Amino acid sequence: MALIELARFYNSFEAGIIQSRLESDGIPSVLFDLEMSLQAMGMAIPIWVMVDEEDEAEARAILAAAWEEGGAA
Repeated sequence: MALIELARFYNSFEAGIIQSRLESDGIPSVLFDLEMSLQAMGMAIPIWVMVDEEDEAEARAILAAAWEEGGAA
């Protein structure tokens, strides 16, 4: 299992929504640096949504559909 970056977010809410959508479609994911995002303090540390490389194509399709629906939500 090799993890790849699916997306980066600077908002933990959006990252969580995408993670939930992936999980609801049966794609396990991991959020890296969730607790490190300190945007309110002037530091922009991204939250990384990571998936297994074998799930990349399906995960990207889910992410694209989420953006077409009006954002990460």
